[in-house]
Amino acid sequence: MLPELLLVVYAALVGLVVGSYLNVVVHRLPRGASTVLPRSRCPYCGGAVLARDNLPVVSWLVLRGRCRWCSAPISWRYPVVEAATAALFVACVLRFGPRLEAVAGALLSALLVALAAIDLEHYLLPDRLTLPGIAAGLAFQPWIDWGGLLAATVGAALGAAVLLLLYGAWWLVRREEGMGLGDVKMLAMVGAFLGWKGVLVTLFFGSLAGAAVGLALVATRRGGLKSRLPFGVFLAAGALVALFWGRPLADAYLELL
Repeated sequence: MLPELLLVVYAALVGLVVGSYLNVVVHRLPRGASTVLPRSRCPYCGGAVLARDNLPVVSWLVLRGRCRWCSAPISWRYPVVEAATAALFVACVLRFGPRLEAVAGALLSALLVALAAIDLEHYLLPDRLTLPGIAAGLAFQPWIDWGGLLAATVGAALGAAVLLLLYGAWWLVRREEGMGLGDVKMLAMVGAFLGWKGVLVTLFFGSLAGAAVGLALVATRRGGLKSRLPFGVFLAAGALVALFWGRPLADAYLELL
């Protein structure tokens, strides 16, 4: 049990560190800034973030969500992204064990967290994440037991094709964009990692979650039928379902057919 516990602790610590970097990505990438340099600063007063204030989750709690220098609020997104990434890394280790599948799952999870956070804030899914994500998903396939390179290639193509068809159909009927092309590339990325079965599960649960949130907004009069929703957030949620439970769910559904 001790080696397993150490592996879980290690995964959590790595997840916290990666989550801290993802916060930099979420803040800087949509603004076209480098995610490496310069060092982190308060966006309000420009004060440099000290090393002791960069501890994932802990520093936010110690500072009570405020800048050390000007007391400006620090978004709750920072500890949430860090904690969520750590939890997902631990889940990958528990689900797949000390295998390359856990590494692939952790990478996909990190990409999904970053894309969801950016889409929630900016309604944007950057190509600098989705396109390398597609390449990484395909590159992992010869070494992991997720269906192989052919299934992943079909999954990437299917993910892109389904949303492209919906995009085109909505444009023909309404003469307006129903979704962004970033969603198309994001689902292709999911297919590159999880194959065509993963795409089906992602689409089902992502659409279900999006519809539920949309109806809730309408029911509470916080939105209407034309309200804009960050669909990438729901795709990320569906992809995580597909990552951890997708294959048995897809197989069970196909057996019913």
